[in-house]
Amino acid sequence: MNKRTSIKVAGILFISAILGTTVNAQERNDVIKAYNEGAKAIQTDLPAAIKAFENAITLADQVGETAQDLKDKAIKVLPGLYFKIAYNDLNEKKPAQEIIEAAKKAAEVADKYNSATNKDNAEKVLVQGYNILGSDYFTQNEYDKAVMAFDSLLAINPDYLTAVYNKALVYLKQQNSEAFETTIDLFLEKLKSGDNAERAQQASKMALEYFRAAGSQALQANNLDEALTMLNTATKYGEDKDLYYFLSDVYNKKKDFDKGQEYAQKGLDLETGDAEAKAKFYYQIATAQVGKGETSEACGSFKNAMYGAFAEASKAQRTNLKCKDGL
Repeated sequence: MNKRTSIKVAGILFISAILGTTVNAQERNDVIKAYNEGAKAIQTDLPAAIKAFENAITLADQVGETAQDLKDKAIKVLPGLYFKIAYNDLNEKKPAQEIIEAAKKAAEVADKYNSATNKDNAEKVLVQGYNILGSDYFTQNEYDKAVMAFDSLLAINPDYLTAVYNKALVYLKQQNSEAFETTIDLFLEKLKSGDNAERAQQASKMALEYFRAAGSQALQANNLDEALTMLNTATKYGEDKDLYYFLSDVYNKKKDFDKGQEYAQKGLDLETGDAEAKAKFYYQIATAQVGKGETSEACGSFKNAMYGAFAEASKAQRTNLKCKDGL
């Protein structure tokens, strides 16, 4: 290569280097411009800020290493902006589905850019969104959809007690005894880990009343086995004088007089009212005693049952048993 040719090539290389530096500088300036647009929009227009920062990241990828610092800054900011949109939707009481979609997107972006804090916060908003959605479906009597919403919530946070309780309420409304029992038992089990005595008492009372009522209805329909199943389930949740009365009635009708008398006595022990309030328990005790051939004892129990709604029936029973006036 002669001297003139070498000088020409060197000149071309020099110019190319200048052009390359100019292009790279201009491309970095484009990244800076996009980043600054995002920074300016943060306080007034979150979607616009997000769009600008995402554009900055895209441009930085095209530029390469010289724009990596700007890309890193944009990546650090983006997950928080997505979370803020979801959080604002929640605070502004937007429709549940909007909150859910915004929170899902925030969690997705946080996961993409390894922002553990923002992912955790986004999931908390997502939980709230599903809880609102489930409650909305419950109010609209769309019970299956409500269960699906609460299940979606519990897939994120299995220990979110409100959702477990709300699921129990759905099953109660549906008269789904098996699912209600399973869910309320789960709720009560989870309550044991904290100071939740009042909530446990409330839930236990609800379960007792539900199964007591179901047992009473089955008893009225003379479905004794079903009644017994429901009433025995109710006993898991506490003591109740009316529950014991229904159990004594079922057992007496099934001719299991020992248990009939046992439960009637339990109910009587809990009854703090007057003689009329105690009459129904004495009537069941007397019925059990008749079944066991304890006539003298039955005469005394029927006498104690001769009040209110049980007065006539008790009087007739005493006549049939030929009870003496003293008994």
